[in-house]
Amino acid sequence: MYTIGFTKKHARTFFGLLRASGAERLVDVRLNNVSQLAGFAKRDDLSFFLEHICGMGYHHELQLAPTKEMLDAYKKYGARWDDYERRFLNLMAERRIEDRVPPALLDNAVLLCSEATAHHCHRRLVAEYLASHWGEVTVEHL
Repeated sequence: MYTIGFTKKHARTFFGLLRASGAERLVDVRLNNVSQLAGFAKRDDLSFFLEHICGMGYHHELQLAPTKEMLDAYKKYGARWDDYERRFLNLMAERRIEDRVPPALLDNAVLLCSEATAHHCHRRLVAEYLASHWGEVTVEHL
């Protein structure tokens, strides 16, 4: 399983990393995937580019996204990362994503979010959470 963020990346770099990964699909774990701020990573444009540039499929999986309230608390109101991480991991456990998201969906797939690096991004938390529950999953951040 791979992860990638699109901010602070030019399209050439972003799609180059995806192609080089050899992944079969991109799984979008953003809550809002149609923002004008997303540029080339808006849902419909991204789906088109993935197919035509990378030969990859696209899937949006809201079960792997934070709630609006949780995201706003962190992004808009300055909640600490530790608090966001704890709340998000509790949400993943409550949703039982390890049982509800089919492993085949994420096999040789890339989790997408907006953050430039995985350090303070929920895509890393999703990948680590699932790896700890499914076993034999390797995670690489592109």
